[in-house]
This record gives sequence, C-alpha cells and structure tokens, in this order.
Amino acid sequence: METTLAAVDYRYLLLENYKRMGLSEHHLTAILLIDHLITQGTPFVTADLLALKMTLPLDDIDKLLVELVNMDLLEYDNSGNTMKTTLNPLKKRLYREFQLTVIKQSEENAREEFATSISNIYALFEKEWGRTLSPLEFSRIREWISFGYPDNVIIEALHEASTNHKQSIRSVDKILLKRTARNDVAKEGYSAVSEQWEKDIEKTIAIAQTKWLDDDE
Repeated sequence: METTLAAVDYRYLLLENYKRMGLSEHHLTAILLIDHLITQGTPFVTADLLALKMTLPLDDIDKLLVELVNMDLLEYDNSGNTMKTTLNPLKKRLYREFQLTVIKQSEENAREEFATSISNIYALFEKEWGRTLSPLEFSRIREWISFGYPDNVIIEALHEASTNHKQSIRSVDKILLKRTARNDVAKEGYSAVSEQWEKDIEKTIAIAQTKWLDDDE
C-alpha cells in the first residue's frame, strides 16, 4: 500500500475529489498555487503573494486561506525559526481517503471473486453428478473456498472422485485432505494434518463434528 501511495501524485487525487470535498475552483487554484510557490522555494505563502498570481481581490484570497485552515487542509507551521506554509493536512486526508477507497475496492473484488468461484464450482458439481446439490453440499463448497482451496484443486478432486465412481461431498473432501497432507510433506517434510489428526481421515471428520452426507463408498 505504501508503494501504491507513493506512486500517486496528490494533485491527481485533489483534481479528482475537490468537488466532493466541498472545495470550489477558487480553493483549488489557491491550493495549486501554494504548492507551486512552496516547490519554487517560498516556504511561507501569504495572501499578498497569491494576489500577484490570481485575479481575485486580496480580501477574497485571504478569506480562501482562512477557509482552507478551518477545513484542516492548510496549516502554518511555526515550530522552527521561520513560519512555513504546509499542505500536509490536505495530503494526509487525500492519501487516507485514497487508501480507504483502494481497500474497499479490494474487498468488493474479493467478494465478487468469491461469489464467482462458488457459482462456477457449484455448476461443475451439478453437471458432474447430474443432480442439484443439497444445502449441506453447497455449504461445504463455500467452506473449501473460504479455507483457501484453489478452484482448480477442488475441480481436480471432484474429477478424481468421479473417476473412482464416488459422488459425495465426503469423498471429495477426503481427497482434498489427502492432497493437503501430501503438500505439507513435500514442503515441510511432515504433515500438519496427519500429525494433528493422528493420520486418520475418519478421526478428522469426527473431531470436526461435521454432519456429513452418507458416503457412497
């Protein structure tokens, strides 16, 4: 996120959002000119300096500055030996709102991807088995996706179960558990699943206290 923020010019965010923030074009012009003067080496920007570059009367410019201060978008820093004008409050607000927007969009995308995965997997199971899934079966598929099983892994487990003439959620779940155990061994040299559940799939199911459908084995 820090990299993303660093790559976004606050001026872009300002131009995109100034209306929503309740700023007028006069506020926008004043802010951009303040930023320009600071960049050019003028640390303390006054209404008099802005009046040299703006067509507004001095009193109107002074009013704009007061409004920006009251809106917590402009600040005068006298912590050092000299008074400085800073737009840091404005930048922080813009970046914070941008960050929240990105997070919100990411969450929405994740929800959409989750819903799409469920829909696709559900349809594949119904096509493979030639019947409508029960609420319990649908719930278990949601759990697999929530646990982080990739779509392709679930589909492969479904095909493997069908090849073995097994058409139950329990059969597919066993295959997924076994694959998890094998992956643990391949990566870590041992299986967290097998050690925690004593290498026994049946005990795993009992411990989880899951109400499974009757296995068709």
